[in-house]
Amino acid sequence: MIERFIRDVPDFPKPGILFKDITPLLQSPEGLKASIDGLSSLVDPASYDVICGIESRGFIFGTALAHALGKGFIPIRKPGKLPSKTAAESYELEYGTDTIEVHTDAVSPGERVLMVDDLLATGGTMEAGLNLIRKIGGDPVACVFVIELLFLNGRARLDAPSHSLLKFD
Repeated sequence: MIERFIRDVPDFPKPGILFKDITPLLQSPEGLKASIDGLSSLVDPASYDVICGIESRGFIFGTALAHALGKGFIPIRKPGKLPSKTAAESYELEYGTDTIEVHTDAVSPGERVLMVDDLLATGGTMEAGLNLIRKIGGDPVACVFVIELLFLNGRARLDAPSHSLLKFD
């Protein structure tokens, strides 16, 4: 149902890449509602206490999902964006490294966390997110994505159950 709201953009952000653009999905009330309803059905809401989204599109889906389910939301951000004490996790990219941060008091010890992002590609960002939540005492119970690019095998890097609404070969 939501696949019709995903636009292919060839050669973005560089030649040879076929970008899956979620902008039409976000612009459609029907598409956005269907994606949030779909994400909420992937993992039993009773199995987690709070939802965590990774900057930036993970914020969009994570906060909407948290609102729909009556859960709190934890943002994972790029360095220097959070105002209080943070923990950081660095990870490898094709062309270097990147780092993400979360407030050290974002979870209570053992609190169960659902991890949310728009896209699972190589898995590096979500792997770092899982490590970061564990570092501050949380228990990531699962990961959910709107889109998964199967040919990049990102799921293999994740040590938590992972679910996606759309899968592309």
